[in-house]
Amino acid sequence: MPTLEVTMGHWHDVAAELAEPTRSLRSVIPDTWAGFAQMHREAMKEGALSAAMKEVIALVISVRDECDGCIAAHARGAARKGATPEQVAEALAVTVLMMGGPGSVYAPLAWQAYNEFREQQVPQEQKYVHPQEGR
Repeated sequence: MPTLEVTMGHWHDVAAELAEPTRSLRSVIPDTWAGFAQMHREAMKEGALSAAMKEVIALVISVRDECDGCIAAHARGAARKGATPEQVAEALAVTVLMMGGPGSVYAPLAWQAYNEFREQQVPQEQKYVHPQEGR
């Protein structure tokens, strides 16, 4: 099985392309945006579920919603919060189960996004290699 080669690319671009329109809209509806930001902080903080697991859940919902911007945001969040490749892969397997064909399209995209962002988080010697590929 070939290794997954990941470089900065599409998913970083998706996130970057949303930055300016987001700032623009936020400036017009600051109270709404502040309320959303507060809700996000509260929902995603450590609790009975870890922040990493909450990002994985959000990534799964992003796949279900077929939302590229959401996938980019929560793949980045999962990588930054320390969700493991195994956790992300198992959660994405559930999206394939529950969504069928569309899940078989968007789950791999989310996997690609997670790995792209994870590439920035992990020192070279700790990078994920699929168990079947050995190490």
